[in-house]
Amino acid sequence: MGLEGDIMGLDSRTVLITGASSGIGAACAKAFAAGGANLILAARRGDRLHEVAENLCSTHDVNVRTVVLDVRSREAVESFVQTLESESVAVDILLNNAGLARGLATVQEGDIEDWEAMIDTNIKGLLYLTRAVVPGMVERGSGHVINIGSIAGHETYPNGAVYCATKHAVAAINRGLAIDTLGTGVRVSSVDPGMVDTEFSVVRFHGDQERADSTYRGLTPLSAEDVADAVLFCATRPPHANVREMILMPTDQAAAVHVIRK
Repeated sequence: MGLEGDIMGLDSRTVLITGASSGIGAACAKAFAAGGANLILAARRGDRLHEVAENLCSTHDVNVRTVVLDVRSREAVESFVQTLESESVAVDILLNNAGLARGLATVQEGDIEDWEAMIDTNIKGLLYLTRAVVPGMVERGSGHVINIGSIAGHETYPNGAVYCATKHAVAAINRGLAIDTLGTGVRVSSVDPGMVDTEFSVVRFHGDQERADSTYRGLTPLSAEDVADAVLFCATRPPHANVREMILMPTDQAAAVHVIRK
């Protein structure tokens, strides 16, 4: 962890988290709130988002702002960030968490609507937020973009070519943004987990809970809180240090399709 005095504090810093209504996003919101950061939580599901915000406000002395936002809408993203700027709200940390997998099929048999949902959310949505927020960071000479990638951004597995392609794109954007912002004071990181027990598989299998549960049967996957711990580690490194990429895997998983089930 380094010297305690070198760790970057979160008090009064503002963190914008997309996909914050559940799973990794909600866990990260809780971790940042515990560290004293003020939060801007964005997601499509307003009721779930409101519930997350209420719980945080009742347990932590931080400001929590929510916005119902679909990152796939360029106009909505730009309008929201312009509103923040008009209110002189500076985003210190952008956590690009919103993302999903849809379907599990070969390319030749894949559902094009599933492809478009993944491409529009995982790639274009991430780019829309990054393009809208990073100029302010560059202007202020400080900021941190943390992208939630995946082991799928480092490997490709059967029936997952398009999802893997979107996460390979996140890895490329992450590396390219680090080059583009070199010397500006902006840091760029990614946390790339393996199997995490969230709603991920339920969404992938279009609500089939039994099939989703079978994904994790016989092994111990990561929890959303495990990923949040990794994100917090990246965010609290001293200013001269940056975690460019972190691969976080369950002990029961060696690679995307190599797991041990008991």
